[in-house]
Amino acid sequence: MSPNAPKAPKKRAKLSVPRRAQKAMSREARAMYAEIQQGIKHLEKSIGELQRGLLKGEQKIEADARARIRELRRDARTHMSVLKAKQREAAATLKHVSTAASGSWEEIKRTVDSVLTDVRATATSVVDRFRSALGG
Repeated sequence: MSPNAPKAPKKRAKLSVPRRAQKAMSREARAMYAEIQQGIKHLEKSIGELQRGLLKGEQKIEADARARIRELRRDARTHMSVLKAKQREAAATLKHVSTAASGSWEEIKRTVDSVLTDVRATATSVVDRFRSALGG
């Protein structure tokens, strides 16, 4: 062979990844290892069950809260319609009394005061009810 002749590629020896030498485990060690693995699997299952339970609990709380909000809104609409009716009644009473009294403003004031006292009592009870419902 001449020194300028192309050389054939050298074959490389495959490098093997050195495996970690495993020590021979005794029967007891293998049993303990298996038991620990079993415990880990049970722990994973328990964690999954807890997470599912928490999610269900959150969903139930949210559903209950939405239902309670709907109920409070329904009550609020009812009470608002009562208050508006009382307001209309007070305005109508004022109009009626002012034309009938023909100048007796003391009588008008007493009548209006009694109607307004009734409206205030109703409004106060509504406010108190909603505060107690909201925990305030």
